[in-house]
Amino acid sequence: MKYAYEDLNEDQFEQLVVLICRHLLGMGVQGFAKGVDGGRDAKFVGLAELLPSRAAPWNGTVIVQAKHTNGYNRSFSEVDFFNPKSESTIIGKEVPRIKKLRDGKQLDHYILFSNRKLTGNTESAIRAHIAKTCGLQEQSIMLCGLEQLESWLKEFPDVPGKANLDPIDSPLIVSPDELSEVVQALALHMDEAAATLDAPPTPRTPYDVKNKVNGMSAEYATGIRKLYLKETAQVKAFLAAPENDELLRMYESVVEEFQLKIIAKRKEYQSFDDVMNYLVDLLFARDPLLRANKRLTRVMLFYMYWNCDIGEGDDAATN
Repeated sequence: MKYAYEDLNEDQFEQLVVLICRHLLGMGVQGFAKGVDGGRDAKFVGLAELLPSRAAPWNGTVIVQAKHTNGYNRSFSEVDFFNPKSESTIIGKEVPRIKKLRDGKQLDHYILFSNRKLTGNTESAIRAHIAKTCGLQEQSIMLCGLEQLESWLKEFPDVPGKANLDPIDSPLIVSPDELSEVVQALALHMDEAAATLDAPPTPRTPYDVKNKVNGMSAEYATGIRKLYLKETAQVKAFLAAPENDELLRMYESVVEEFQLKIIAKRKEYQSFDDVMNYLVDLLFARDPLLRANKRLTRVMLFYMYWNCDIGEGDDAATN
């Protein structure tokens, strides 16, 4: 289950972190409070429940930091977050605080949460940097990004509800990551495909019937058909090519997520015009590669609709 961490404010993200830490460390986790130096820490003192394992738990004072960003599709590896040669990054500013607490015997172990993506190489580099500059052992440092958050939310299913992250109450939020890869690859091959393909594919459901079933206005349907129909043949051929099997699987994963979210979140009064425009705006806001390929992103969404991969199609049309 995906949660829209970028849509949480700082206080909500800190609440989520505290709830997770109470499972990982124990119920004695104290919530975030502002320190004399302006930083906000959560704290646990004692023998940890699960970290790093039940067999060899941390013992002592654990300081927890939550670094929230309002940006979309951000990562730990970005230069504003970590650069070992800079003291003005988020980690650069945090290091003196960690060292001060360590020197004052107020910190034995350290955890940093952020609503950013974290790769293995970056995780190793940041842990090594904090360990070297703050006098901590690397095994006493833990970094947690979006991937680990997802894993722990599955492990502790009571947390989303307590943190008001119930997806039933969330807006129509979709992940742009896999679509971004498909669009990026398609952009590199579009000229080659255009040289051999001219005719648009035949939709599984007559277009006018599909529009009526889904509540798409005639004006909007005519407009997007005129703009993007010709490219759908190229998209279909590209996805069908044997060398693009992995991209086809990504596309299928994208449409499955989009379709299920649309079914669950679309309100009865909303036209499909609104749904399509909402998806376009959301994808552009969340992914720079999709923003850089705006036309192809719109082509892909039209192809999903035209090909009956999103919206109601054959079954609805025959009822």
